[in-house]
Parts: sequence; structure tokens; C-alpha cells
Amino acid sequence: LNHSHNSLKPCRLLLLLLSISAGVWSVPIDRNVGNQEVKEEAQEENADTGLYYDRYLREVIEVLETDPHFREKLQTANTEDIKSGRLSKELDLVSHHVRTRLDELKRQEVSRLRMLLKAKLDSLQMDHASLLKQFEHLDPHNQNTFEAKDLELLISTATKDLEDYDAERHEEFKRYEMLKEHERREYLKGLDQEKRETEEKRMQELKEKHRQHPKVNAPGSVAQLREVWEETDGLDPQEFNPKTFFKLHDTNEDGVLDEQELEALFTKELEKVYDPKNEEDDMMEMEEERLRMREHVMKNVDANQDRLVSLEEFLKSTEKKEFSNPREWETLDAKPAYTDEELQRFEAELRDKEEELRRRAATLHEEQELLNERGKALEAQKREYQQAVLEMSQRQKEQQAADGQPPAGPNGELQFQPQPRNIWLSSLHRICLYTLNAPRSDSLNTHTHRTHTHTHTLICTDTDIQMGSTH
Repeated sequence: LNHSHNSLKPCRLLLLLLSISAGVWSVPIDRNVGNQEVKEEAQEENADTGLYYDRYLREVIEVLETDPHFREKLQTANTEDIKSGRLSKELDLVSHHVRTRLDELKRQEVSRLRMLLKAKLDSLQMDHASLLKQFEHLDPHNQNTFEAKDLELLISTATKDLEDYDAERHEEFKRYEMLKEHERREYLKGLDQEKRETEEKRMQELKEKHRQHPKVNAPGSVAQLREVWEETDGLDPQEFNPKTFFKLHDTNEDGVLDEQELEALFTKELEKVYDPKNEEDDMMEMEEERLRMREHVMKNVDANQDRLVSLEEFLKSTEKKEFSNPREWETLDAKPAYTDEELQRFEAELRDKEEELRRRAATLHEEQELLNERGKALEAQKREYQQAVLEMSQRQKEQQAADGQPPAGPNGELQFQPQPRNIWLSSLHRICLYTLNAPRSDSLNTHTHRTHTHTHTLICTDTDIQMGSTH
């Protein structure tokens, strides 16, 4: 897989050998060959395998790539070495720093999985170890260190999951088409007879309009490749050369055509059938058509089934009879994506799910009503408590008034009410204005004093009154 001018980075090589490029990289047809390394790095950063452990997988590969010994082994490894797990034995020879970083990555992944499984753990009453066994990309018995078995499990699981990727995409598309048909039928059921007939006629016209498209060349045939050569590459179709064509469309110059570089070749054919501006054209169907075309080419060209097309495999395919005289390509509209029996089962599943959702909604409604009733009861209890506190406070005030005690404050303390100023003046006036002729030792309250030979008048000032003076 090494190109004479530009060898692959080991990280990208491992991803390719694992078929991680499946459905991931979007490779444009770009004739600008400048700054190729930057473009490759951007592709790697934006790629996503779609696996739920994608980040963990990539981080492990990036860390392994920093070890010179493992990097060297990776450059010389073939597909079988990686898929069989033989490459994982080299983990024992990597540096201590790399092993430490891998240990940390594994602990982070285990922690992430534990968080994802928390709800399930609570509902099933299972321990973490039992739940982690559901994940095949790491060793659940050792949750702290990254060992050779972890690398072997990670590679084998990723290989298996990615081999099933296309089958899962086909199944998802089938369910999409069945749901679309189900919704169409339900929509028509809600219309009256006249509107239903009008709408059915309109839908049929759109379907027929979609079928009226130019002939689609079989993907990978000489006619299809020459069309790309002429319209995309701007070259003379009479000078078509398979080897030159291969190098033109090996956009990252790694010596192979990966699945996305192949899918880019089908754009002109797909544009004959699908236009995002047209109501009758479904872009989900276009992507399914693209997948079918790529699978067709891989089946006929990829001899060693490594999901990559080498120059040798490509040139050999041009020598086959099917290259010059292929069978006519049938687009998706030629036959339905599902059978009547599959549609019936799908609709039965939908009815069961709708019934389950109704039951859950009814249960939630009952629980909501119960919560509302409890809330009302609590509010009534709160009002009763507040009323009881008010009544108790009022009785306490009445009792204190009857006993001649000052009224109590909000916390039960005695509360003295201030008297008006004129009342104090009137009372003190009577006390203060006296002729003092009593004997020396007598006193009148705290405001007047008798002297032996003199007569005094004691004057209480405003300050005395305000401060409660006891002069």
C-alpha cells in the first residue's frame, strides 16, 4: 500500500486496513495537488467511522503511532496481520510512556461506558463488570491497564462492525422506505374520496416523472468511466487510458482507490436520476443508489476483498467482458426495496409501538393527575396551618390583654407601645411644678426634692421627657 512518491501515514494505513474508510471520508475530485499533506490530515480529522467507540479507537491508534517500533511494524504489516491479531503482540515492546497513556485511555473509556450504563445498572440491579461484558472492544476483566488482548479485541471488533456497516445501511434504508409508504397510506386515509383520488393521481405523476431520466451506465464500465473522463476530467474520450484514469482519481496519491474515491466517480450518473430541487427525487434514495454502485464495483474489482482497489486490480477489471459489455443498470425505482410481507410486519411493529406509547402516555397522565391532587392537598394543609397559627396568635393577644400584660410580639416577646408626646407632658407637668418646702430628707417621686430653707421649682426639659429622665 506504499506509493513510490507519498507513503501513507501509519495511522491512516491502519484505518484503511480495518476498512474504517467505509462511509466516512468524503473525497472531492480536486486537481490541485499542492499541500497534499494538509488535505490528508483534514480528511483524517473529519472522518468518523460511525462506531460508538470511534474516539477511543482513533486515540489508541494515534498513541501507538508515536512509538517508533510499533510504527515500523505497522508500516510493514498487511491486512491479514492486522485482522488476525498478530500485530497486537507487538504491544509488549512499546515504550513505558506509550503503555501509560494507553492505560489512561482505557480507564477513560471504561468510565465513559459506566456513565452510559448508569440507568441500565439502576434498573437491572447488575454490577459494572457484568454490564461491561456487553462491549466487545475491550477486556472487561481488566479495567485499569491496556494489554495486548485489548488491542486484539479492538481491532477484531472494529473489523467485524465495519464489515456489517453496509448491511445495516441497507436495512435502515428499507425501513425508511416502508415508513414513507406507511405515512403515505395514512395520509390518504384522512382525506375524503375526491381529495384522495386527486392526491393519488398527483403522487403517481411524480413517480412517473422520476422514472423519466437518461440511461444510467453500469458503474465501473468503460462507458461510465469514459463519461467521467470527458465531463469531469475534461479529456478526449477517444484517448481514454485506464492507468491514467486511476492516477487522476487516486486523489490522495496513496496507490489505491478507497470506497469514497470510488463513490465520487458515480456522481455524474446519480445526477441523471436525482435533483434536490425536484419534489419527486428523494436524496435518501440517491445515497442508497450510491452505495449499491460502490458495492457492485467492489464485487467485480476488489479481488482480495480488502475494500481497497489497487492499480493492478483496476487494470485487470478492464480486461473483463463485463467492462466493455455490462448488463443494463437497474436503478432503485425498477423494483421496490421491500416485499408486501415485510411491509405488513413493519406496520404491525408500528401499531405495537404506538399502543405501547399510548399506554405509557396514559400512565404518565395518571401520575400527573395524582401529583396534581397531592399538590392541591399540600396547599390546603398549608393554608390550614397558616390559619391555625393566626388563630393561636390572636388568642394569645386576647389573653394577655385580659391579664393586663403588654401584647406579645411575633416571637412572643413583650411589646411596649409608645405613648403620644402630649400625654407625657401632661403627666410630668403635674409632677414637676411643685413648691418644695418639705424637710431636707423627704422626696417626691424622682422629680422633686425639698430643701431646708429655700423654695425651688423643678423644671423638666424636653430632653428629660424624651429620655425618661429621673432627675
